[in-house]
Amino acid sequence: MAKKLGMEGFAPGGRRVLMRVDFNVPLDADRGITDDTRIRAALPTLQLITGGGGSVVLMSHLGRPKGKIDPAWSLRPVADRLAELVDAPVRFATDTVGPDAAAKAAALKPGEILLLENLRFNPGETADDDAFARALAAIGDVYVNDAFGTAHRAHASTVGVTRHVKEARAGLLMHRELENLGALLTDPARPFVAVLGGAKVAGKVEVITSLLDRVDTLLLGGGMIFTFFKVLGLGIGKSLLDTDSIEVVRGIQAQAKGSRAKLVLPEDVVVADQFADNAARRTVLATDIPDQWLGLDIGPRTVARYREIIGGARAVFWNGPMGVFELPAFAAGTRAVGEAVAEATDRGALSVVGGGDSVAAVSQLGLADRISHISTGGGASLEFMAGLELPGVAALTDA
Repeated sequence: MAKKLGMEGFAPGGRRVLMRVDFNVPLDADRGITDDTRIRAALPTLQLITGGGGSVVLMSHLGRPKGKIDPAWSLRPVADRLAELVDAPVRFATDTVGPDAAAKAAALKPGEILLLENLRFNPGETADDDAFARALAAIGDVYVNDAFGTAHRAHASTVGVTRHVKEARAGLLMHRELENLGALLTDPARPFVAVLGGAKVAGKVEVITSLLDRVDTLLLGGGMIFTFFKVLGLGIGKSLLDTDSIEVVRGIQAQAKGSRAKLVLPEDVVVADQFADNAARRTVLATDIPDQWLGLDIGPRTVARYREIIGGARAVFWNGPMGVFELPAFAAGTRAVGEAVAEATDRGALSVVGGGDSVAAVSQLGLADRISHISTGGGASLEFMAGLELPGVAALTDA
């Protein structure tokens, strides 16, 4: 992907910057923010602009309100949290391209921040409507995209708006994402090991087929392994089966035979008699899953093998848990992989972790500061690693 114009050399003084951020944060029943990681991730770019005498108009989506105004998905709680995190005045507009946004944007002074209401309250956002994009572009003097997590979406705020501005820059977070993920795609240190988990093969097909020709070893875990076992003729009991991906898995296994990568499946699994933390459980070989039981984690033999392979890596990409991480009884595999990736990083490997569950795992385990880069984009990082063009990146001005 061509190098994009970043924040280097940018003089924000006296300019009003329209900035796309990813403030799609998790909320509890009382609309309290349970994890502000995505808000904090945007702070370096924000501080660079406001500290340099510019003002900022932020735009983001939250949830899936489907083009209608829904107070349950208002960004007002995000504005309140942002105000606690920055040393600058934070305003909130009750619309996106309406009179409140226009008036508050026009009144912004240097160093001040305005957050627009949820972009997805307007159907023009997801439709990449040109009139909506033009109206957004009119709010700022220059456009900055710091929302890597939405870069795989061709929406008005990520692509459309760039058609109506002279300058579309990558923010510091976006630049860091492209730099770290790009290093793995273009010239990774060897051995390069990828670890993919998660429930289903669907959604991971392109990245699996791409990585088979890029990595030295591809380790699989999570619920998707049982579709591979099924194709190999093994009994999987009541384990998760992605029936729509059976032929795809056959193709992946055929590709693996002629690829540079070694595709590694678990040797043993932890099975349970029900999907519950207090279920009866046992460890069995992958060939011996009992009929009425379901696999919920990789087993200790697999853990030992995966740790050894990751331990010898010079570059690691990890996306997706190894088991049902949300149930403590079946979190051991994911925990072991997280620890192995952190240890490899300690020894000098470049490590990138992407995807909500694996990011949550390294955070919960206190390993985040021992990972080279934690990607803020689950789907975007997968599409990037699959070698696909990200519309929100392609639309930025070339350096």
